[in-house]
Amino acid sequence: MVWLKAFIAGFLATLVFHQGLFYVFYLAGVVPAAPFSMAPVPPFGVPQVLSLSFFGGLWGMVLWLLLGRLAGTGYWLGHVLAGAVGPTVVAMLVVFPLKGIEPSAQMWVGGLILNGFWGLGVAVIMRLLRARAVPATG
Repeated sequence: MVWLKAFIAGFLATLVFHQGLFYVFYLAGVVPAAPFSMAPVPPFGVPQVLSLSFFGGLWGMVLWLLLGRLAGTGYWLGHVLAGAVGPTVVAMLVVFPLKGIEPSAQMWVGGLILNGFWGLGVAVIMRLLRARAVPATG
């Protein structure tokens, strides 16, 4: 059940925290594209925001695997840092090159900020869902 909660947390954090901050950036003229894009994404034609949220859910599960047993400041800081670094590095070094996009310094900084805020969102939502780490057996 905790893995489903982690997926839901990552999915919702994408819609609320990531896309919410992206909207603020859009309104401020920092990014040219609008958030919550319904443009179809190949190969299945799923709306871009749902595709992004699905992968946010998978990343939420990764964060839980890595950080679910932490408490206090480590829990919060870990989610922000891992959320900032993990998805950003994969996006810039794997996803963007596959799409023929050359990442700029501004894209790196924006990605770290957006994804760090997303990581905070995952941490908040996991707490709201009252997710608890499963004790290690051994």
